[in-house]
Amino acid sequence: MADFIHERHKPPSGLERPRELIVACVPLRSNINLSRIVRVASCSGVSKIIACGTAKVISKIARDGADAIEIEVHRTLPPVLKELKREGYQLVGLEQTTRSENLHIFQFERKTVLVVGNERSGLTEDLLALLDQVVEIPVYGLPYSYNVATAATMALYEYCRQFPRG
Repeated sequence: MADFIHERHKPPSGLERPRELIVACVPLRSNINLSRIVRVASCSGVSKIIACGTAKVISKIARDGADAIEIEVHRTLPPVLKELKREGYQLVGLEQTTRSENLHIFQFERKTVLVVGNERSGLTEDLLALLDQVVEIPVYGLPYSYNVATAATMALYEYCRQFPRG
């Protein structure tokens, strides 16, 4: 028998520097998806989410994330993305396109905006034209893509894997 005890709910790891990662969401159809994205972004040390449209965060799903993260709501995303690009952020879309890169081999820049598309329509052509890079997550069965909150979780995890200390 082991001589140690596993204690649950250890404190957060902490970051050596704040994350320079912003999550930007086009109008989502589901409040649940936005709330799940807020929760995982907060767990990942992201301090800011940009949301568009009428989706609302459900605090019971987002849990403490809704209080720990700044959520900016905008009518439309292109002007915001253009300003963030001027501030030196790399704009990375999460979408399946003919030129998207595999998330498993993509190298994020530390200062990144992860742009997440709508559950049905994804990222529109006008948004794709603004992006520096587009990444996709390989799918090995049906349906052809992951749920938007699940895909955002995988992309956030990969960013954090590449920059574990902030």
